[in-house]
Amino acid sequence: MTAAETESSPRDTSFFGHPKGLGYLAFTEAWERFSYYGMTSMLALYMIGQLLTPGHAENVLGLAALRHALEFRGPIGNQAFASLIFGWYSGLVYFTPVLGGLIADRWLGARRTVVVGALLMSAGHIAMAFDASFLIALVLLIVGSGCLKGNISAQVGHLYPAAAESWRTQGYTIFSAAINVGAVLGPLGCGALAAAYGWHYGFGLAGALMILALIIYLAGQRYLPDGARASKSHHHPPLTPAERTRTWMLILVIVLTVLPNIAYPMIWNVGIVWISEHVSRATPWGEIPAGWFNSVDAFASIVAVPPLVALWRWQARRGQEPGDIAKIGIGAALTGISALVITAGCLLTPAGSRVAVLWPLLSFAGMGVAFLYFWPVLLALISEAAPAKMNATLMGGAFLSLFVGSVLMGWVGSFYSQMTPARFWALDGAIGLAGGILVFLFKDAISAALGRDDPPADTTSSDSSQPLVSADQT
Repeated sequence: MTAAETESSPRDTSFFGHPKGLGYLAFTEAWERFSYYGMTSMLALYMIGQLLTPGHAENVLGLAALRHALEFRGPIGNQAFASLIFGWYSGLVYFTPVLGGLIADRWLGARRTVVVGALLMSAGHIAMAFDASFLIALVLLIVGSGCLKGNISAQVGHLYPAAAESWRTQGYTIFSAAINVGAVLGPLGCGALAAAYGWHYGFGLAGALMILALIIYLAGQRYLPDGARASKSHHHPPLTPAERTRTWMLILVIVLTVLPNIAYPMIWNVGIVWISEHVSRATPWGEIPAGWFNSVDAFASIVAVPPLVALWRWQARRGQEPGDIAKIGIGAALTGISALVITAGCLLTPAGSRVAVLWPLLSFAGMGVAFLYFWPVLLALISEAAPAKMNATLMGGAFLSLFVGSVLMGWVGSFYSQMTPARFWALDGAIGLAGGILVFLFKDAISAALGRDDPPADTTSSDSSQPLVSADQT
């Protein structure tokens, strides 16, 4: 089923007022995110606490050569080395969707490309269970994610008619909330197994859930769009001047999200290390694993969806809903404010005492709300505004913001051990706030170029069971 066929078919709103295919895509990503966040919640602590220590580091194929390559500014400690690996891994996971989008657009189609990606990621998670194959596992996960992530996100957009902007944005918000269920459960499940039986059992659970994601995706094939696919002998016509303008404006929006994509994922890297070292985690039942805190931002992203969607609907009925660009700017600023919450906790804690658990909880929850403002909105904007012949490619291009942001996050995080925690998180907060300021500086020009000077008055979107229907759909 192509994107065009999906949009021209009768409306199927059996998944909470949205197309049934949204449910299959959401639950596929839910378990893919379980595996990803379950693994990443352990990654920095695993490298610092075991993999990079004597008796383990020498068993990892290629690790010595990688360390030599990353020590271009001189010898670095294990925390800095782990942060650089974390940053490059996280970044490359989001770089390869550009290639995955091209493969889907030109050759395989979205569905086959997603299946290939899921198989590679399953193999990668299983390889994480062994020290020797650590770097091989990261490569498999990086390539597999490239085939999977951008194409699933593009398929969500193809479920909706072109003119249904608000309905599509709601769909992406629900999609993001659903996958965050996996992001909540992943650190809890993998962290619990790792604490009880060892790191490699936690990584093994991540692999098992990736296989479940593939099974769900295959079960929903009849409800999923495949997107346009060109034959080897066919070449897309060049972009029109209007399409080129829209493409460049969307690229600018992607670039502007780099700064919040530095500030936000810092909590998954340095944030977990800081919690392990400085936060009081004692309970009557024992100490809470530091990795469990990686579930907080995802949980906040779930519980914040109903009030946030209600707020946007309330604002839309009054013609006051922020446009997509403004929402992205608000989200960027919220990442900075959330990082500054940790700075406040550090400064208000007496010397020699551990920081109260409330401070990281508030900070991580704030990051989760910020995510809802800038990431699903960015994906919805690209899905609607990108030229059809560039849709999957630009959707994959959105992940370049995460690539650059994550690599820079790893580099900034490598200075953590050279700074006080309060100063480090103040730096992270300043990065996020700068992102918000830049978005608002360019907001009017971008909105005008994309034809979004005024948010659309969408009264029907206040009830997701009454979706928008474009008059020109046949």
